[in-house]
Amino acid sequence: MNPLEIFSSLSDPRIDRTKVYPLETIIFLTISAVVAGAETFVDVEDFGNLKLNWLKKYVPCPDNRIPSHDTIGNFYSRLDPKEFESCFVNWVSQVCGISQGELISIDGKTLRGSYDKYDNKAPIHMISAWASKNEVVLGQLKVTEKSNEITAIPTLLDVLEIKGAIISIDAMGCQTKIAEKIIEEGANYILALKGNQEALKEQVEPIFDIATPFSQYEHTEKNHGRIEHRKCSILTDLNLIEEAQNWKGIKAVVKIESSRMDVLTEKQTHETRYYITSLHTDAKHMNQLIRGHWAIENKLHWTLDVLFNEDLSRVRKDNAPENFSIIRRIALNLIKLDKTPKVSQRIKRHRAAWSESFLEHLLRI
Repeated sequence: MNPLEIFSSLSDPRIDRTKVYPLETIIFLTISAVVAGAETFVDVEDFGNLKLNWLKKYVPCPDNRIPSHDTIGNFYSRLDPKEFESCFVNWVSQVCGISQGELISIDGKTLRGSYDKYDNKAPIHMISAWASKNEVVLGQLKVTEKSNEITAIPTLLDVLEIKGAIISIDAMGCQTKIAEKIIEEGANYILALKGNQEALKEQVEPIFDIATPFSQYEHTEKNHGRIEHRKCSILTDLNLIEEAQNWKGIKAVVKIESSRMDVLTEKQTHETRYYITSLHTDAKHMNQLIRGHWAIENKLHWTLDVLFNEDLSRVRKDNAPENFSIIRRIALNLIKLDKTPKVSQRIKRHRAAWSESFLEHLLRI
């Protein structure tokens, strides 16, 4: 589905006398420009001037012109990010639905460039939901300054269709109310267990020394100049864990022991992590799911910083940082949804800038 069919329903935040350029023109111009490499509103304007004849094929350009970067920036600073996000989630759900048992990772990322020292404005923090199968962003939400991820995660879950999925969250999301909400929505959870749930963690750790695991799996691999060994152990007998009764749907506790050795320096590191889960599965599958969670770091956050230079973005005014972050994720999804073989995401963006037909292909128009 063409994303513009969804975003055309947005409410225009401008007063009538300032609506020189239609809403769909600004949205289409911005998405097209960011897909093709734009990183700022000045870039978007420059793209529009160079691609004016192409743009006129799809959206109105009054007086044969495109909006200035100030006009574009002011529009996004006033646009309701919640409504914009709702349109985004609606579009993603239509182009790639969630399959039964799909892993959805939830994690946060700070937009460091949005920090405004002059106005004493803290950088905004976004939490995103990442679908492992299609490798797309399902939705995102800004964490308010007077809140944190604990309160933001349930709100994000409210706007997503997660029935049948597996939700993985780091230790910040290891909360009884979040676990309960996931179960009530018809999904399963894998929650990292750390010191923020001290009583539960103190009961889980020693159990693995005295109880027989329901399932175990060990795996060794060599890549990126290091050798890694992982051992996953699952316990399903929770009778000795009194705190378990407070967690709705809990079926097992998980222990991951990993050791890494750098091939060149022979330096070794060891780490032990614990998880609680509502899944009843074997250790091999659980190990795959837990490793899969970190794709949100490698394939989303890293890509946004390296390919889109998100951390360097100086977009700061009002709602503009949050709305422009949605634009980046729209662009990333459009690039990810394209299955052209043996073409990197970086090259796809270059091709979109060089070739109008390839840009149209990515935009699905």
